[in-house]
Amino acid sequence: MAIAPIAALARNRAAEPPDTTLFAQIAEQLEQRGYAICPAALPEPVTDSLLVALASQAEAFVPAAIGRGGEAERNRFVRRDKIVWLDEQQPHAQAWRQWSEALRLYLNKRLFLGLFSFESHLAHYAPGDFYKRHRDAFRGESNRLLSVVGYLNRGWQPDHGGELVIYSDDQLPPLVSITPSFASVVVFLSEEFPHEVLPAQRDRYSVAGWYRLNSSINGQIDPPR
Repeated sequence: MAIAPIAALARNRAAEPPDTTLFAQIAEQLEQRGYAICPAALPEPVTDSLLVALASQAEAFVPAAIGRGGEAERNRFVRRDKIVWLDEQQPHAQAWRQWSEALRLYLNKRLFLGLFSFESHLAHYAPGDFYKRHRDAFRGESNRLLSVVGYLNRGWQPDHGGELVIYSDDQLPPLVSITPSFASVVVFLSEEFPHEVLPAQRDRYSVAGWYRLNSSINGQIDPPR
């Protein structure tokens, strides 16, 4: 991947104000059903920025864990993806951070969600990797309120697998199955929807993020990693 030309283009576009048309679509779908699916919808500056971050962080991916902080553990029977967290020290993801912050402000204004902070990571699923059914937040705990997933897979075909499957509850059948095609974005209520990632036939790349409420108490800063 040629990083330099994409990086220059991403820097030039990073300061452009976001188009709220996509934000409105996300808000409307969240209001109607609690999840939003927008195919090929992420702005080009955002996908450019994430592709640069992906290439620049290729050696930094580590096996993903289950849980948070000191309770995190790795379990290859549950998930086999590798991840790298995105933070302020990674300038290539600037457009993604700006876009996610603009979405946070829009959803707070329109839906009164009280979204406070955002965390995200890049994820790589090698062929055959998966993440079994799980929730991004436990009911009654205000750690993660809203989940966001964007896909970075050009030329993805239906027979490549790797779908994100969302369930209405812990019982079958699935509610919806989403192909991880390039620039598609999925947003859903973290507590409400169990979901899984099916094994793919080729390398599968995505960015996943979570909006959180402010749960900092007694001097303990939230969120911990």
